[in-house]
Amino acid sequence: MKTTFKSLIELNDYFKEEKTCFEFLASQIWDEGKPVCPFCGSTHVYTTKSRSTKPSKKNIPEYRCAYKSCAKKFSATTGTIFQSSKIPLRTWYAAIFLLTTSKKGISSVQLGTQLNVTQKTAWFLNHRIRQMFLETAPEMLTGIVEADETYVGGKNKNRHANKKKENSQGRSGSDKTPVVGLVERGGKVLTFVVPNTSAEIIQPIMQEYCDKDCVLITDSYNSYKGLEKDYTHITVKHEEGNFKTDKHFHTNNIENFWSTFKRGIIGIYHYVSPKHLHRYTTEFGYRYNNRTEPPVIKFHDAIGNASKKTLSYQRLIGRVTKQTLDQISTKFAEKNPEQDFLDMLDNPDTSIPE
Repeated sequence: MKTTFKSLIELNDYFKEEKTCFEFLASQIWDEGKPVCPFCGSTHVYTTKSRSTKPSKKNIPEYRCAYKSCAKKFSATTGTIFQSSKIPLRTWYAAIFLLTTSKKGISSVQLGTQLNVTQKTAWFLNHRIRQMFLETAPEMLTGIVEADETYVGGKNKNRHANKKKENSQGRSGSDKTPVVGLVERGGKVLTFVVPNTSAEIIQPIMQEYCDKDCVLITDSYNSYKGLEKDYTHITVKHEEGNFKTDKHFHTNNIENFWSTFKRGIIGIYHYVSPKHLHRYTTEFGYRYNNRTEPPVIKFHDAIGNASKKTLSYQRLIGRVTKQTLDQISTKFAEKNPEQDFLDMLDNPDTSIPE
């Protein structure tokens, strides 16, 4: 199925009917649009009549697995972020287009206004779309790789007197959530929300995602010391007023990414909780990684990633507090930290790893 829309108006003109939306989704998540059972992976399925009573969905096909051991009913939305959603796919597609093409994001209030849905619905839409952006198996970074960390949580001087904390500026994580970033020169960026920025936390991340033959560029933060044992490690000493050693070795690219991210937080979202921070960094990372692609390609790629990334509302709103983050901050020293940490954020009822 060919789509050539370049704007939101053209997208809405193309997806006028719900049937067209379902056909497009099927073409993106299934090979040649041929249905595959999301429960057992079988391609031997029967086409059944739609069970929906809505006029807009009467002509949309549904399926049932032909294997007796499975025999489950499903549609193109089963097992995707669209599963069980009462929102029309046409509205979903408009939201995806807006989020993938807005450089600094779009707030739930603004999205709700443009799509004629409530702010709560728009907030849930935004987070489920961010779930689509997650990379389950990112490629190793090669060549020249820049690494840096940032802290999200607001400036102490802007807080009310009874909320100010002493010694909380700079790299202090007492009142902020740290995020580590790796960017391949001319390539992709990877971001990781971490409990702290100790060497025991951030160096294993670099060892897992940076190729051994790459040139790793960082500032002179103590947690980066020792990387020269595994990499060609270049240090840029910012505290001495040096922001590059020559025209090749600098950390300007990752700092530019942080700048765009912070502008989005301050100007669009205003506040981001520690629990959902990794979703926002994923959103900005997705747009950065697809920065050279036209809007239609970004949209196609996002829809193609919709399968196997469900996110329920109850899972989304589970509570994780700053106190919980502090409790686990020392629990990852001998582990690969980022996946356990993100699993904990998404499943707050699970116990703190020992």
